[in-house]
Amino acid sequence: MRKQIALTIILAFSFFISTFSQILEPVKWKFSAKRLSEKEAELTFTATIEKGWHLYSQDIPEGGPVATSLSFKESKEYKKIGRAKEPKPITEYDKNFKMTLKYFNHKASFVQKVSLLNNKPLKITGELEFMCCDDEKCLPPALVDFYFNVEAFNGTATVSSNGEKTIEPVEDTVKIIDSTKVAVAPLNETPKADTSKISANKTDEDINNMSLWAFFFFALGGGLIALLTPCIYPMIPMTVSFFMNSSGSKRKSIMSASVYGISIIVIYVLVGTVVAVTLGEEFSSWLSTHWLPNIFFFILFTIFAASFFGMFELTLPSWMINSTDKQADKGGYLGAFFMAFTLVLVSFSCTAPIVGSILALSTQGQVLRPIIGMLGFSLAFAIPFTAFAIFPSGLNSLPKSGGWLNNVKVILGFIELALGLKFLSVADQTYHWGYLDREVYIALWIVIFTLMGFYLLGKLKFAHDSDTKFISVPKLLMAIASFTFVMYLFPGMFGAPLKALAGWLPPMKTHDFDLTKIIRENAGSGGGATASTTLDLCEKPKYADKLELPHGLQGYFDLDQALKCSKATGKPIFIDFTGHGCVNCREMEASVWSESQVLKQLKNDYIVVALYVDDKEIMLPEKEYYTSTYNNKLIKTMSAKNFDYQMSKYNANGQPYYVLVDGNGEPLNKPRGYNKDVEAFAKFLEEGKAEYKKRTEIK
Repeated sequence: MRKQIALTIILAFSFFISTFSQILEPVKWKFSAKRLSEKEAELTFTATIEKGWHLYSQDIPEGGPVATSLSFKESKEYKKIGRAKEPKPITEYDKNFKMTLKYFNHKASFVQKVSLLNNKPLKITGELEFMCCDDEKCLPPALVDFYFNVEAFNGTATVSSNGEKTIEPVEDTVKIIDSTKVAVAPLNETPKADTSKISANKTDEDINNMSLWAFFFFALGGGLIALLTPCIYPMIPMTVSFFMNSSGSKRKSIMSASVYGISIIVIYVLVGTVVAVTLGEEFSSWLSTHWLPNIFFFILFTIFAASFFGMFELTLPSWMINSTDKQADKGGYLGAFFMAFTLVLVSFSCTAPIVGSILALSTQGQVLRPIIGMLGFSLAFAIPFTAFAIFPSGLNSLPKSGGWLNNVKVILGFIELALGLKFLSVADQTYHWGYLDREVYIALWIVIFTLMGFYLLGKLKFAHDSDTKFISVPKLLMAIASFTFVMYLFPGMFGAPLKALAGWLPPMKTHDFDLTKIIRENAGSGGGATASTTLDLCEKPKYADKLELPHGLQGYFDLDQALKCSKATGKPIFIDFTGHGCVNCREMEASVWSESQVLKQLKNDYIVVALYVDDKEIMLPEKEYYTSTYNNKLIKTMSAKNFDYQMSKYNANGQPYYVLVDGNGEPLNKPRGYNKDVEAFAKFLEEGKAEYKKRTEIK
């Protein structure tokens, strides 16, 4: 069994690892627009090319690489004037294509003139296609979305750089032009309150001042906390099953388990650091919320569960088996390594915020500290999982262990099947599929753990189970625990919060029959807190057809709406950076937000705005597209806009992340992350109100 699991993992990752291979981006693009006259503008596409790479010209013969080309969205507001002008290219023989080609090194700017219908602000959008190569390889053709904000002509040439801010004096005002909006602020406006002493990143400052040993233990603590996240638990039964059937001497078994633990540390330190430095927060978000990795993990765990039940044996072609057998003769460490790689990859979807916080120090020019941090973090993982690996290695020496070990394998199969649903739930939530709503998820768990209880009582039997004449005491106790858990789950079908499982279950908003919500709404119609809170909303919230706040709270899902309402009502703003796939967000909502001293303040004293950072479906209107100043990416979705705001404003990438701000969007106190201390959270809200009151009194 150990060999079969190892071989299955190798086969699965031979396909999947290609998805995570290093992403090369040797060409970076920036776009700027210049208004030349009332009816003419100039658009500039600037490519910065890494050393050793080259970008191809617009003039490429047939049979060669893909030429650089600009495709504009059709519009009656403008027309292209000829083709884009490009700098003088290098003309040389290209051994990749075996022909003479034109290309650019280092930097190249393509300038396209357009004629405009009238003198008014205009957005111009389209796609840019290009291809680049170095001396040995070529990357596939790439498409880049572009857009330009072309300002009205006021007598002088006006330059607007998308994603960057330019400031122009206009009589008594300062006009701030960026990619999404124009704000006009009088020069004699009342100064904003001094927020220089409020640091959104005070924690980072404290970390930077730590000694290396202190930072090591700080990261070790982060790893221990990460062990409590749901993504870790599916790997426990897989680890136990893998090492449970290990063959060979006790010494070899311990060595194999040690390789497993060491591999966890090495992979986290090396791969984690490389991923964070080269791929950044976007990769972490993709891994934790995109449907592809989540569906992959769900299918993988379902296949393993079916194998544990005895449905089939996982085998591979003989040539691969023989190759692995040779590795087994040398110590059998290949499977242990891939088990470690599986653990790191699966756990990364939950541990990304903690890992990202540690590795964010790499962007500040430090090298040793992030490595020390990853070493401490991974050590917290390696110790318990190595213990799981070493302990099962001794089970084979127990008398009459065969039938009992199969019972353990089947029980782990039930648990694996239940825990694997979490990955399917994340994909379902982020893409709004609506297939795995809360009551469906709970119903599946009820069925799974009921069947496990019957299995423990001997009422179900699988292919490889031995005949038993009586039920042992441990099995009876486990059956009682299983049925008790089912009884705990059952009220959840009717809207019970099930706080202990908040991080595992889909959010309450997906529940079709929620008795608590029905009672709350009926009470609110009589003039309760809910009704009054609803009246406090200044306008209908955007995206309310797809998003909802917990506990009957009324609020917004767009920061601009919240800022406007704050100024109109004189209330501070509670910003909740959250996500559909955020386990800790659900736990905070169930365990902290639900407490009266917190919920009362959120309902009565704050404008609540939930900014989702992982939604895959809600698109921004095209007129609101902009290029991020943080990573120069074109922002087209609501979640990308929210994540870009969190990163650029607060230099934070983890959720949940709570910020209290005034009507100008300035922080009132130090933001908070995941912490289930109810009293501290209530105090956090009280401090924000007090600071807001001071600022409004000053004005």
